[in-house]
Amino acid sequence: MTPEQKEIAEMIIEAVNLEDISVDEIDVNEPIFNDGLGLDSIDALEISLELNKRYGIKIKSGDQNIGNIFASVASLSDFVQTNKQA
Repeated sequence: MTPEQKEIAEMIIEAVNLEDISVDEIDVNEPIFNDGLGLDSIDALEISLELNKRYGIKIKSGDQNIGNIFASVASLSDFVQTNKQA
């Protein structure tokens, strides 16, 4: 897990209050939703709000790439690194 991926994993844990899981237990390539971490659309909203607050990134709900962006911690981390505001 890269430092950037760890930061995103920690952000997800905080944003959706995943008290029963640690960063080390997260597989960065597993899905964030459904079978992976088991998150849902409400969690996606919380994560989106946190991305905006921390990194200045706004993801619109109708974005055609939203499935790819939120596919895994690794893909979300890559998206953040590419799109975050300085």
